[in-house]
Amino acid sequence: MILHNFETKNSILNKFIAELRDVTIQKDSMRFRKNIERVGEVLSYELSKTLNYTPQTTVTPLGEKVIPLAASDIVICSILRAGLPFHQGILNYFDDAENGFISAYRHHEGNSDDFEVIVNYFAAPDLEGKTLLLVDPMLATGRTLENVLKGLVGYGTPKEIHIVSVIGSEEGISYVNSVFPENTQLWIAAVDEKLNSKGYIIPGLGDAGDLAYGTKR
Repeated sequence: MILHNFETKNSILNKFIAELRDVTIQKDSMRFRKNIERVGEVLSYELSKTLNYTPQTTVTPLGEKVIPLAASDIVICSILRAGLPFHQGILNYFDDAENGFISAYRHHEGNSDDFEVIVNYFAAPDLEGKTLLLVDPMLATGRTLENVLKGLVGYGTPKEIHIVSVIGSEEGISYVNSVFPENTQLWIAAVDEKLNSKGYIIPGLGDAGDLAYGTKR
């Protein structure tokens, strides 16, 4: 897997990530969603540099201009619910992409730290020969992405897979690297060192879904 970790280079992403992590600023759920969206936009711009391009002629009021435009058939596939604002940021840049949505959640039995990832909803177009962007803001253990990959088998084989995340753990990235195709690319804004006993990223930012849309039962 090819890793693009943008924490290694200073940019405006630093501000967005700092605000996402900040316990005071993240109380403003609208700002939290907006910062997730902004990270999606920045990573989309960087990812766009690796796509296939073909020259196309654009007619202006005063003449013509040949401009290379992206020729890849893109499908943005996001994991609910934390993925929604992130999905929007990516869709802002790839506005002609097809879209897919997946429901995946952790099920803890009682108060146990152990959990299983349950995937119970898919809505995705045909993926055969297309460029798949798998969108998951928090790459913790990597097991959610693994289950999503298994669930997408019946939708066709993508030409290429790009995973797009806001924050990931070293352990989760290593696990994803072991289960995804070798030519998969991971685009991520920050990488943290460890997980706690419940599989949450430390220091991370908390529960992205709850921070974006409110706590759940």
